[in-house]
Amino acid sequence: MPGSQISKTEFKARALEYFRQIEASGDPVIVTDHGKPTLEVRPYRGLERDPLQVLRGTVLRYDAPTEPVDVEWEAGQ
Repeated sequence: MPGSQISKTEFKARALEYFRQIEASGDPVIVTDHGKPTLEVRPYRGLERDPLQVLRGTVLRYDAPTEPVDVEWEAGQ
């Protein structure tokens, strides 16, 4: 079920079944509206987790971490 997508109509009809599957597997479900993803239903994870653990695996690539960042910034008005 990882990355599963279901319509709002299907989710409404089988919500308890999906809740049980999500709780058991830990995998989120994407709910769609007219084919567009609108919601993600996933298990609750408390805030007592280590912030570094939450971010682990989210950086895909980090080139030249000691080099200056060459980006032009626009000041907000």
